[in-house]
Amino acid sequence: MANTFIGAGNLGADPVLTSPVGEDQRQVADLRVYFDKPVKNPETGEYEDKGGFWLDVSAWDRLADDAMRTLKKGARVRVEGSLKHNVWTDEKSGEEKSKFVLYADDISLILARVESVQRRQK
Repeated sequence: MANTFIGAGNLGADPVLTSPVGEDQRQVADLRVYFDKPVKNPETGEYEDKGGFWLDVSAWDRLADDAMRTLKKGARVRVEGSLKHNVWTDEKSGEEKSKFVLYADDISLILARVESVQRRQK
């Protein structure tokens, strides 16, 4: 059973297109997303971040193409996917390293910060 994650956050940078090494020639868009936890302050009425976190997100194939075409730094997105723990050995230090990566099944643009939408022709 996969570890499913669904969250909303902001892109910390423009997506970066990469190709994995080896036989797998599929395209991958790497994103860095800050998943925040806004909580309304009862005194000021303003929303404050209470415990957000950064997470690397990998979008593959057509989703990678769509992400590269439409997403920019600061975009508010909703991401759904499988959370995986990657472990590797650092080539320079020989030290074992690890991080969580969200392998996206779907990325949706949250419209709150969108000024206009343009549809492509079929």
